Parts: sequence; C-alpha cells; structure tokens
Amino acid sequence: MTTDLEICCTSLTSAIIAQDAGATRIELCDNILEGGTTPSAGMIAAIKEELEIPVHALIRPRGGDFNYSDEEFMVMELDISACLTMGVDSIVSGALNPDGTIDEERTLMLVEMCREIDFTFNRAFDLVPDQFHALETLNDLGVGRILTSGGENDVADGLERIGELIKASDNEIRIMAGGGLSIENIGSLWEVGCREFHTTAKTWISTETDSHVRMNSLKDIPENRYMQASAEEIKALADKIDEYSNVQ
Repeated sequence: MTTDLEICCTSLTSAIIAQDAGATRIELCDNILEGGTTPSAGMIAAIKEELEIPVHALIRPRGGDFNYSDEEFMVMELDISACLTMGVDSIVSGALNPDGTIDEERTLMLVEMCREIDFTFNRAFDLVPDQFHALETLNDLGVGRILTSGGENDVADGLERIGELIKASDNEIRIMAGGGLSIENIGSLWEVGCREFHTTAKTWISTETDSHVRMNSLKDIPENRYMQASAEEIKALADKIDEYSNVQ
C-alpha cells in the first residue's frame, strides 16, 4: 500500500517548502483560520507551474457549516471548472444537509464533475451523525478519499474511530487522517492502518512591519505574523513515514 504525506498550504512559498521537505502532495486552500476556503485562480496556476508533486484544491466557498445555498453551490461548480482547466490533480470538497447527513445529490454532482481526476470528501465528514453510514454513502457515490479526524477535534482523540473506518472501508475508499497530526501521534495512526496523512505543519513567521493598526478581527494574532509551512516538521514526518514503510 502506498503512503502519502499531504501538506495543507496557503501560499506558493509554503508549497515549495513542503515539496522540498518531503511532502508527496499539496492541498491548496485559503483562509486556514476559517478551516480553509477556495484558493485563488492565480495561486492555483502558480503552484501548478512550480510544483512537481500533485496539487489538490479545496473547494469551499466560505467558512462555517457545509450546508450550502444554491448561489454558493453555483460558485463551487464554477470553481471546480476553473480548477480542471488549470490541471489540478484532485478536488477536495463536501456538502451536507441541514441535519448533518451527506447531501447525496450535490456530492454526486461534484464527483461527476471530477470523473477524470480524484475526489476527496473533506472534514465535513467529521460532522455527520453516523460516519459508517456516511462511509458507505460516499463509496457508492464514487468518492475516492475521505479526510477525517475520526469525528473528534483531532486525530489523537479520534484514533480508535479512524482505525475502525479504515477497516470498514475495506480498501475501497481511502481514509486520510488529518486534524492535529504530529510526530507524536503519527505512529499510533500507522498502527491502526493509516497510510495517508494530512497536516498544515505550520510555523509562525514574524516580520518588522508596524502593526499598530489592526486589519483583522482576530485579536490574538498580531498583524506582523503569518503562517508558513515548517520544513523541519514536514521532514520529520516524512522521515518517520519512510521509517515505518521500510520496516514492513
């Protein structure tokens, strides 16, 4: 079974860092502090131009829940069309009904648009009331991969569930662990059968910019700090995955 280390990136710089440090693919998004939203067309084009590893693009028109209006869904469809034109290797998205169950009609529409590439159902999966029923539903709809923390805030708390989902998937749909992944818990995830891993692996960069005027509403994040991929953390994770793979 192949292994993958996917790094969630919001910039070209982070994507290049991730590739050079050993990531096997990128999930590209924007607004990571809102859980990720659709990246710009320019960002997608630049990263496809510069990277050799696969680029997966998140399609999420806003933060918040995953129950979308007709207008929001129209934008999602247009964004996917643009991504396909730019040659992305996979679309990452998901849609839920107001009760938290899978919006089968809309999810199928998204999957059908991506028949020539891979489709990953995002962490909307962690909000469904019955993950095992949702797993069967997504498999029937043709989803290739599910990103999940096991229905918990992070993979450490959802470890047992992630293992159960991997067994229930029976290798028909890939289960990728994401949400609080670290060098401390990747071994436990490996032990329950996980072979695909997702993380931001972020560090904070401080600048000399005068930040006395605030441009955002996040009072605990100064304007002269921004997130960037950590080469050190990504390399450590990649090396650990290689170590586990070589033991098999």
